[in-house]
Amino acid sequence: MTGRPRMRSTLLPKITNRPVRAAARSAAALVACASLAVGCGVIPGATGGSGDDTITVMTWAPQDTKATNKPGMPAFAQAYARWVNAHGGLGGRKLKVITCNDHNDSVAAAKCADRAVEENAVAVVGSYSQYGDTFLPSLEGAGIPYIGGYGVTNAEFTSPLSYPVNGGQPTLLAGLGRELGRSCGPVALVRPDTIAGDELPPLLNSGLRSARHSAPDDQLADEDATSYDAQSVRALNHSATAASDKGCVVPALGDRTSTFLDSFRRARKDYPEVRTATVLGSVDQTVINATGGASTYDGSYITGWYPVASDPRWDPMKKVISEQAFGDNRIDPADAGVQTTWIAYTVFKKVVESIGDGAVTADSVRGALNEGLKVPTGGLTPTLQWKFQDVLASVGFPRLVNRAVTLQVVRDGRLVAARKGFIDVTRTLQDADLN
Repeated sequence: MTGRPRMRSTLLPKITNRPVRAAARSAAALVACASLAVGCGVIPGATGGSGDDTITVMTWAPQDTKATNKPGMPAFAQAYARWVNAHGGLGGRKLKVITCNDHNDSVAAAKCADRAVEENAVAVVGSYSQYGDTFLPSLEGAGIPYIGGYGVTNAEFTSPLSYPVNGGQPTLLAGLGRELGRSCGPVALVRPDTIAGDELPPLLNSGLRSARHSAPDDQLADEDATSYDAQSVRALNHSATAASDKGCVVPALGDRTSTFLDSFRRARKDYPEVRTATVLGSVDQTVINATGGASTYDGSYITGWYPVASDPRWDPMKKVISEQAFGDNRIDPADAGVQTTWIAYTVFKKVVESIGDGAVTADSVRGALNEGLKVPTGGLTPTLQWKFQDVLASVGFPRLVNRAVTLQVVRDGRLVAARKGFIDVTRTLQDADLN
């Protein structure tokens, strides 16, 4: 692995403790809010008081790229707008959703943000982009809130204009480590040989350590490899060192996790007791269906942000899909991106309801969120509420308000709940050494 440039992963978030940078971003946003020329949202997306009864928002995600693609997110956002408008709108106002393809490219992501400003969007809702450092400054300058991003960048948990609905990779890895510490022998982590990949071992170890388990064996791999035969054998050798222990292998390679598991499946014939475990985003039900099902994943633990797709709490979302997007194969109710978009729009709907007959602007939307609005999500997450500094500010995540994860397991090719309810990983993350 020597001699290769250290690149930021395109699949996993860069997770660092950046209080100085976060403070600088917060100060910049507050300065912007003081400027009447910018208006901090008064001009962008003004409705109600202007006589225009249309509320404009934007949803973006990468599509048709060679890396991670989330076409279901903007597709569902448009279906949601059709459903809302067919049922009287948001408080009598028509909802207009503009979509944008960020192409997994920093320049394109910045252009999406600039377009949100130009189109007078009152918020960016339910979106995915790995370039938070690029697009958030544009949104902050215009005072446009970012509601319910996918949690793929550290900037989403530091920007004062970001309102995340899940805990991103930090909560998933900490929660997974807690479970594996209770049920596994030796643990091997296979992760990208990148700067972002370097941040994963301490997060997983924070959970393992909370269960008095030893640190994982940290194994580096190319994130763009076409085969992982050597890494599979090395991980299996480590996880099966004690004959009486059932070891676990944790591949955290983003979209290449399925490629790793193809190699792992061939190599594990001599190690039937070794299990796999990973996090949502590397594997979800759509990936399981497409890449081997039961033969590859059965017995695997997976931590997620939300209940499993078969849970009846998703029925309202599925009703929207059946009424407004039946047959649209971009929208899969089992996809975490679609689920995140549903929750983000649930938040936005609650915000508009709280504003009542007042003007719906980027300023009033942000104001409602900053004033302590509590948003129930029908049990899909704990009740959401955002504060300027939350309890994880000390470890670099001041905006991480949802610290709950679910534990799922693959049985007969289907993700099912391995434990009832949510697991709170607040203490685990507070004890993590992320510096």
